[in-house]
Amino acid sequence: MDKRIGWIGTGVMGKSMCSHLIKAGYEVSVFNRSKEKANELIELGAQWCSNPKEVADKSDIVFTIVGFPIDVKEVYLGENGVLRGIKEGSIVVDMTTSEPTLAQLIYDKAKKKGVFSIDAPVSGGDVGAREGTLAIMAGGDKDIYDQVLPLFELMGKNIAYMGKAGAGQHTKMSNQILIASTMIGVVESLLYAYKAGNDLNDVINVIGKGAAGCWSINNLGPRIVAGNFDPGFFIKHFVKDMGIALQEAKQMKLSLPGLALAYQFYISAMAMDLENLGTQGLYKVLAKMNGIDT
Repeated sequence: MDKRIGWIGTGVMGKSMCSHLIKAGYEVSVFNRSKEKANELIELGAQWCSNPKEVADKSDIVFTIVGFPIDVKEVYLGENGVLRGIKEGSIVVDMTTSEPTLAQLIYDKAKKKGVFSIDAPVSGGDVGAREGTLAIMAGGDKDIYDQVLPLFELMGKNIAYMGKAGAGQHTKMSNQILIASTMIGVVESLLYAYKAGNDLNDVINVIGKGAAGCWSINNLGPRIVAGNFDPGFFIKHFVKDMGIALQEAKQMKLSLPGLALAYQFYISAMAMDLENLGTQGLYKVLAKMNGIDT
């Protein structure tokens, strides 16, 4: 427990992830733009800091999980950013789903200061964060990943080293591409069952155990049926992720029409002011298109 931990970003997922480290006995310094969202962690014993630079100054390993690439840039490269206060030999771990090119940039700038950088986006939503069962996909130097692995194991169960800096983010893009099209299938499946007069929970219980079974139908399907559209992962953040994936695909001269279609449906959700719902809020978009009241 000799490593001092810094944590920046205490939203839906970050708060739970950080709490596992505190409960494991680590000394944790924390920062979030809205201090009230860090109060539970402070009550658990975390030390509040006024900005990312102060967190870095008090830490040997700094974790970040914020909203958008612009937030990542500010947290790391801003006037009061992590790389302004970090000490040589320290480690930074960005768990935000962000741009692979930005992960490489942070890696390069950190290296010039004698600091080690890992990009380690996660999947599993609020439930995975709360239960410590997240999937964690890491890019960076293997020996540094090995040092951080015991901390990852407090937050996740499916943890993998994917390669050089940016490889974790590329893996997360593959994850988001799969989820995007899958969510269309989940929503259309439940709308069909609804119009046919089936009991939706019964349908989920059957098809969720067969070839159509997937995390989205088994975890988000019941939320849709219950009218629970609270965010395990915000629509606005999913739109960001799909935008990054489409941008990266364009640079690779890769056509992804399924992702492009899902992206347009989620843009429609944003236009309907549903951006702060969970990704299962796509149900409301397609239901409205079909004249179904939600």
